[in-house]
Amino acid sequence: MNVPFDLRSRSDSFPNIGRIVSDLRDIRRRSHKTRYGDDPTPELPSRTAISEILDGLVAILFPRHYGPHGLVGEGIDAFVERKLNLTLPALQHQVGLELGLRFDEPYTAGADRAVVAHDIVRKFASDLPKVRDLLESDIQAAYAGDPAAISLDEVMCCYPGVHAIIRHRLAHELYRLGAPMLARIISESAHAATGIDIHPGAQIGEGFFIDHGTGVVIGETAIIGRRVRLYQAVTLGARRFKQDDNGALLKGYPRHPVIEDDVVIYAGATILGRITIGRGSTIAGNVWVTNSAPAGSTITQAKTRSDGFDDGGGI
Repeated sequence: MNVPFDLRSRSDSFPNIGRIVSDLRDIRRRSHKTRYGDDPTPELPSRTAISEILDGLVAILFPRHYGPHGLVGEGIDAFVERKLNLTLPALQHQVGLELGLRFDEPYTAGADRAVVAHDIVRKFASDLPKVRDLLESDIQAAYAGDPAAISLDEVMCCYPGVHAIIRHRLAHELYRLGAPMLARIISESAHAATGIDIHPGAQIGEGFFIDHGTGVVIGETAIIGRRVRLYQAVTLGARRFKQDDNGALLKGYPRHPVIEDDVVIYAGATILGRITIGRGSTIAGNVWVTNSAPAGSTITQAKTRSDGFDDGGGI
């Protein structure tokens, strides 16, 4: 690699590098003390490894679309079996690393951690057929819900909403089984790729479709029913955050909307708080909703009043 100056001259050109290194080391030590006390620094899960695991899981679910080119017949099952045998142990290792960060849990010791990690991944693997079945309903919903969709294969390969929901359903299983950090890493990879931000804790029913998708935000405790359709820039968020007596934010309590079956939410709508949007409702674009709506509601912006003045009437 060509550089504009001799590498040997760097120390002379930047004489304060030693001080920067020292200052950064001091900050790291203080941070370690705050996070871990006197315990040794634990190894973190690897974002690179989790990305590879995620690619493997998606290929396991959809080998024809995301596996190697040319898979046919019995070769598909052989590929899936081989990929499972490679991916699941790698996932178990990463789950174990996450468990090792929880110093308040009894299974931070190596043997206990390995047992719990194995149990989590065993249950996760057993749920893969269920996840695949749910995703089939999402893919069908995307095709049925978009007149521009040419084929199911196009939806699978090209639609950001499908990309995001595949990863959400995998992340949600890990979140539910006790690996929330890995789940969040997976959801953030989908967020970076699509602009769709779905917290892995969100519960989403079958036949879910996000059209276009950019800017969609779905919070941790949101519950979404079956056959729900969202458009771009929809937010299902919290209206306010509860605090304890010391002013610290409380965590884990229900604070996001419940969206019942067969609801359509158009672009730019913002729905906040633990409210319920009833079955079969339609939420128009760019509205701000903070109160529950009964089944079959249609919520739109207030219409601008327009008065006409003829022959010089009015002011």
